[in-house]
Amino acid sequence: MSAAARPGSHWLRHGVVYAAMLPMLATVLFAYLGTVFWSVRVSVSSSRTLPSSDFVGLAQYTRLFASERWLLSLENVVVFGVIFIAACLVLGFLLAVFIDQKVAGEGVLRTVFLYPYAMSFVATGLIWQWVLNPELGIQSTVRALGFETFTFDWIATQDKVMYAIALAAVWQAAGLVMALMLAGLRGIDDSLWKAARIDGIPTWRVYMSIVLPMLGPSIGTAVVLLSVSVVKVYDVVVAMTQGGPGLASEVPGKFIMDNLFGRANIGLASAASTVLLLTVLALLAPWMYARARAARNGGHR
Repeated sequence: MSAAARPGSHWLRHGVVYAAMLPMLATVLFAYLGTVFWSVRVSVSSSRTLPSSDFVGLAQYTRLFASERWLLSLENVVVFGVIFIAACLVLGFLLAVFIDQKVAGEGVLRTVFLYPYAMSFVATGLIWQWVLNPELGIQSTVRALGFETFTFDWIATQDKVMYAIALAAVWQAAGLVMALMLAGLRGIDDSLWKAARIDGIPTWRVYMSIVLPMLGPSIGTAVVLLSVSVVKVYDVVVAMTQGGPGLASEVPGKFIMDNLFGRANIGLASAASTVLLLTVLALLAPWMYARARAARNGGHR
C-alpha cells in the first residue's frame, strides 16, 4: 500500500499544515484581536496614566468629540484625503496610460514610478521637508536664480501645510495606483481598440466611456488602499511638520500618539483609536462585500 493510500495519512498531512499555522493563529488572536478588544475596553473606562477596570460608558467619546484639537485633526484628514486620493487616481491613471503605449524603456519607467512607494513615509517626509523648506529647498533655489519674489512656503504656512503634506504623499503613492491601473489596462482586449479605430471614435472618448468603466475593480482597489492610508496617516506628518505650524497639520494618528505617550491619557487615546478602527471597517466592508458578491456571481456562471 502506498503512503498516500495508508489510512490516516490524509489527516496526518492536514494536521501538520494546521500545526504550522498555529503560531500565526496565536498572533492574530492575541496580538491583533486581543489588543483591539483591550483598546475598546479601555476606551469605556476612566483610564489615564494606567488602565482602569471601571466603566464610564461613552464619556471618553464625549470628551473626544468635544475636543477642538480632535475636530481639527478630522478636518485636516478630510482635506488631505480628498486631495491625496483624487490626485493619486488622476496621476496614476495618466502614468498607466502613458506606459501602456509600449514606450521605450517601459521596465525602467515602471521601476522609477513605483520606487517611491517602496520607501517609508518617514523617508518621504524628510525628503520633502528639505525640498519644501523655504530656506533650503525650491524657494531658495529659484530665488538664487534671480527670481527674488518667488514664494513657495506651503510647509510653513498654516492654511497651506496640508497641501504640502498631500504633495509628498501623492509623490509616494501614485506609483501604486499606476501599477494597479496598468494591470487593468493590460487586461483589455486589443480588439476593443481596433473596433474603436474602425468606428472613428476619438481615443479620449474610448478611455472615458469604455476603458474607465472596465477599470472599475482596479479603481475600487486603489480607492480602498488609499483611503486606509488616509485614515492612518501619521509618519509623513511627523517627519515633515511635527503637526505644525502650531496645530495646523494635526491628524488623528498624531492626536492618538500624543495622548497615549505624551499626555498619559490612554482612555482618550483608545477612544480615538476605536473611532479610526470603525472608520477603516466602514471603508473595507463595502469593498469586501462587492468582492464576495462578484465571486459568487462568477461561480454561478
